[in-house]
Amino acid sequence: MLANMACSLIEHKRINTTLAKAKALKQFVEPLVTKSKEDTTHNRRIVFSRLRQKEAVTELFRDVAVKVGDRPGGYTRIIKLGNRLGDNAEMAMIELVDYNELYNAGKPAKKKSTRRSRRGGSKPVAPAIDTQANKEEE
Repeated sequence: MLANMACSLIEHKRINTTLAKAKALKQFVEPLVTKSKEDTTHNRRIVFSRLRQKEAVTELFRDVAVKVGDRPGGYTRIIKLGNRLGDNAEMAMIELVDYNELYNAGKPAKKKSTRRSRRGGSKPVAPAIDTQANKEEE
């Protein structure tokens, strides 16, 4: 069941399900997305053994991995939707984070910054003035 739900999530980018299934799916999908960030034959075989659908694996490695390449984790988001009418089960929507335009529209593109150390190796050194050479020229 989790493999089928994961394939649907990869294909449609968001699905509605019960809260318990969404939490279980999150734990199932997140390691697979992490594996897809490095496109090797070994990682493809590991992911295929869990998903068992070739189309889902190719879409995961081709499209999803490119979009989440710089994200260190937290690839899915669970949003609670309320209770289902028939059996009063808690419903939730689980989605891939980078594919929601509503949440990403307000945020500007994050500029990648580098950490600067305070050791002093980055200051440009002024050229040394040779006082002896200057005196000889005069």
